[in-house]
Amino acid sequence: MPLLDIVKINTPKEDILYKPTQQVRIFGPALHMLLNNMLETMRASQGVGLAAPQVGISQRITVIEYPDDEEDPENTMRVYELINPKILKARGAEVEQEGCLSIPGLAADVRRSTQVTVRAQDRNGNEFRLKAYDWLARVIQHEVDHLDGKLMLEKAEQVYKLVENEEGEIEAVPIEMSLKQGVR
Repeated sequence: MPLLDIVKINTPKEDILYKPTQQVRIFGPALHMLLNNMLETMRASQGVGLAAPQVGISQRITVIEYPDDEEDPENTMRVYELINPKILKARGAEVEQEGCLSIPGLAADVRRSTQVTVRAQDRNGNEFRLKAYDWLARVIQHEVDHLDGKLMLEKAEQVYKLVENEEGEIEAVPIEMSLKQGVR
């Protein structure tokens, strides 16, 4: 399966990242291929979620891979394919740091709900509901924001530059940035 190019901010194709996406109406082999390619692209990029606009497609599609058991991630990884997702309920709030494949080199502290209920469709068009908590709830909200044309920088309470320290580890160094700068 071919890897897809990830659209990044400050590039000629970035406009798609700032526009709301269209509902998926056709469920079939082309969608299945796209979902498979998005999943492989996300894995190759070491992400946990990827939305269709991030690969240049303006449709309400996202893939997420997250463990059912955070204590045993290797044996409990689960793939979520959310087509036409809509967050029905959101409760709680927590500020945590997150990153984005379309915003390389930066991370941000973002306030998000700790519980969400989502209605979506699977790759065959069957509707389902999903209750998600904590980090999975955060990932879903991040990806749904992409589908609505919003990036994490718009909601950031603090932005960080990711730099490699002397030990070769990645550190998040706070940077001063107007929330309007670099964001439409």
